[in-house]
Amino acid sequence: MSAVQMTVDADGIATLTMDLVDRPMNVLNEALMAPFAEFIAKIEADTSIKGVILTSAKREFLAGADIDMVFGITDPTLAFEVAERLKQMLRRLELCGRPVVAALNGTALGGGLEVALACHWRVAINDPKAKFGLPEVKLGLLPGGGGTQRLPRMIGIQASLPLMLEGKELNVEAAKQQGIINELAADKAEMLAKAKSWCLANPKPVQPWDDKKFKWPGGDARHPAVVQVFAIAPSMAGAKTQGNYPAATNIMSCVYEGGIVDFESGCRIESRYFANLVVSQVSKNMIGTLWFQLNSINKGKSRPEGFPKSKVQKLGILGAGMMGAGIAYVSAKVGIECVLLDSTIEAAEKGKAYSAGLLDKAIKKGRETPAGKGVFLDKIKATTDYADLAGCDLVIEAVFEDRAIKADVTKKTEAVIPATATFASNTSTLPITGLATASVRPEQFIGLHFFSPVDKMPLVEIIIGEKTSKETLAKGFDYVQQIKKTPIVVNDSRGFYTSRSFATYVMEGMALLQEGQHPRSIEMAGLKAGMPVGPLALQDEVSLSLSVHVMEQTKKDLAAEGKPYVGHPSEPLILKMCKELNRPGKKAGKGFYDYPEAGTKGEKKLWPELTTVFPLKEQLSQQELVERMMFAQANEAARCFEENVVMTVADANIGSIFGWGFAPHQGGALQYINAYGVSKFVARAEALAAQYGPRFKPAAILVKMAGEGKRFE
Repeated sequence: MSAVQMTVDADGIATLTMDLVDRPMNVLNEALMAPFAEFIAKIEADTSIKGVILTSAKREFLAGADIDMVFGITDPTLAFEVAERLKQMLRRLELCGRPVVAALNGTALGGGLEVALACHWRVAINDPKAKFGLPEVKLGLLPGGGGTQRLPRMIGIQASLPLMLEGKELNVEAAKQQGIINELAADKAEMLAKAKSWCLANPKPVQPWDDKKFKWPGGDARHPAVVQVFAIAPSMAGAKTQGNYPAATNIMSCVYEGGIVDFESGCRIESRYFANLVVSQVSKNMIGTLWFQLNSINKGKSRPEGFPKSKVQKLGILGAGMMGAGIAYVSAKVGIECVLLDSTIEAAEKGKAYSAGLLDKAIKKGRETPAGKGVFLDKIKATTDYADLAGCDLVIEAVFEDRAIKADVTKKTEAVIPATATFASNTSTLPITGLATASVRPEQFIGLHFFSPVDKMPLVEIIIGEKTSKETLAKGFDYVQQIKKTPIVVNDSRGFYTSRSFATYVMEGMALLQEGQHPRSIEMAGLKAGMPVGPLALQDEVSLSLSVHVMEQTKKDLAAEGKPYVGHPSEPLILKMCKELNRPGKKAGKGFYDYPEAGTKGEKKLWPELTTVFPLKEQLSQQELVERMMFAQANEAARCFEENVVMTVADANIGSIFGWGFAPHQGGALQYINAYGVSKFVARAEALAAQYGPRFKPAAILVKMAGEGKRFE
């Protein structure tokens, strides 16, 4: 069956309905574009057709380009031709001499919205779940179907740039306010009726950019107000991206250059910049990880088969600190009844107040109502009584990182929860198998490692202990997806995958400081590498005192196991900062940075005495600093993969980006090695090890892969 069907009614209004066979959503691939082009030719030739309605038989309108096809393109000439072919088809549609209305029954993103923009009018069902936008930048691309030319000419350069540079996805109301959607309808019938009425009322429409009297909304690229935008925007984008995301620069170039030439020339300019990005390593990295690998995780690749999908109805949270309070918020948000327990009612109520504060912010932004806030907070019960945990399907422990405290709350909880309940620990470093020894049912004990702040961080690391059952893993996986987070599954070990690999970034930053590198150079190198925050600022957030505690706990645990403790060159610095200089981190107002007092305005500043306490020596190049920090992380991730701590390449890459902010443009820690070249990575790691110490010695799996000519797949 054809992916596009056409019907013509008695009034001569043709309805083109997209319905791609064997795909849950319509995408712009050959199977859809070929019949689409054929029907445009029929419309052009048939004078009895008075208007065209374009809609979808799927739940959503059109998802955009076929990412499989785009990912497979390695020839820039082919990428240019693909973009030009789509543009030519859309150009024929808007110049066919008939009114064309996009009847948007659902989401239209990327190429889907570009198709809609090529129509003369857009009517959308008022569905709060529908999304509209040009999010290509999130995959290292730009809109290649005329989006960088039509959108600015429709709503203005200043309004359109943020939508494309940030990849914003608008709801239907916001899209209408922006002028992207013209009319709203209550349902499909009303949408089609409005679309037909507009066709009949506007027999000879002309797109704004085809009108001889066209003027750019807010001015073209030479207008003084717009010139100011382009004077500032590149430097602002550069500060944000550190030059790691060429898509941002290419989008601005398309809009600027397109803003001083005619529409047709602007479209060709866009195709060239699009082709440049399609074949770039950055887009290959981002599509491979943030599209293919992320989708495989979300489809349950790491979830054990044979267990029915489960839902948590009642959740217990032990510890109402920042982590426990955040877990309560994200769980109540999806309708789960939460019991938030702490040692004092004041602490428990303070944890509940965290949700109230977030809801107040949402009310101010119009995303929540006072009545909705009340319903939300009713789902969180603050308590000190373990008896309130009765009936919980799942209990998550989020107390201090101390074995004895965790063991105590585990026993008290298991005395009151159902025999079928799952018990989870939110520990970030302590092995789950050891913590499970306090449980009378270790097969129902699992690690659910959240990241701070819980309401913003998208990842949960699920840790399997030695005795954790597959059913327990399935239940944990289902809960993580229930609260709309991304789950990765790892085996038990000290620090698991994310904490262990993340630690190498901040520790290498501190080692560089210890060696006499300038703290500002270290921080800038971290940002240049694509990390969200410099290593010293990040260590302040985590707190040096926590690092000291983890070091001491690790030494005790390894001594008890009869294993040697191997220190890191940064440890003397950590101890000096924390114990000798009393600068334990942000919470104390002083660490590597000085912080403004609570309640006062001001920015954090690097502590001026750092270069006195750690005297400067010969300075390394920025590239050397970048590679030391990146190699430390990637090599540790490879070791985790080698030891089967992290079991899939997808979990390793997504875990690194979503868990500790590993440079997204690199596609994750293991993809960084792929793109660098495994053999080249091994040679460089060996050189770093010879110069800076054995921590850089390449993981054995990398040496083996280099010898066999393999890469991470």
